[in-house]
Amino acid sequence: MKSDVLLDAKGLACPMPIVKTKKAMTNLDGGQVLEVHATDKGSKADLQAWAESTGHQYLGTLEQDGVLKHYLRKSSNDEAIERKHPYVISNEGLQEKLRANEATIIVDVREEAEFAFNHIPTAISIPLGELENHLHELDKEAELYIVCRTGSRSDFAAQKLAASGFEKVLNVVPGMSTWTGHTDKKI
Repeated sequence: MKSDVLLDAKGLACPMPIVKTKKAMTNLDGGQVLEVHATDKGSKADLQAWAESTGHQYLGTLEQDGVLKHYLRKSSNDEAIERKHPYVISNEGLQEKLRANEATIIVDVREEAEFAFNHIPTAISIPLGELENHLHELDKEAELYIVCRTGSRSDFAAQKLAASGFEKVLNVVPGMSTWTGHTDKKI
């Protein structure tokens, strides 16, 4: 597959592949293709979500010898503006609801391995890349709290849910990277 620029993000964990991709994109002309090599399995969902939220085009990912080769096309706009889901709740706000035993539906959109090692006890695991296949399992009338590691994937997931007719969707920020409440392990 042809690309205009190659970015080596092997060995880097979230959020660094996104940070480096964002910086590399600023040096591309509209329509040029960036090839990002990464070893972080979560980078596929992260880059896909980032590209869509900024107006860039996620072309796809190929895996070869343990390296994920992501292809993204820069939008033809001079500056792509990141969209943000307008409704958020802080980690502390969600913790208060949990302490008060309020009915909460928490959807964790991190990868399965991330969830297995550390998650909010009542959270449902639906990795971002699988969200569209599980929409029918969620109640459109319920208030949904969407969480990921840093708030980026959950922002994208919240946007997707809102676009699919879910009206009570809150992005939990900053997410599990600074969560101080009780957690469980699945393993």
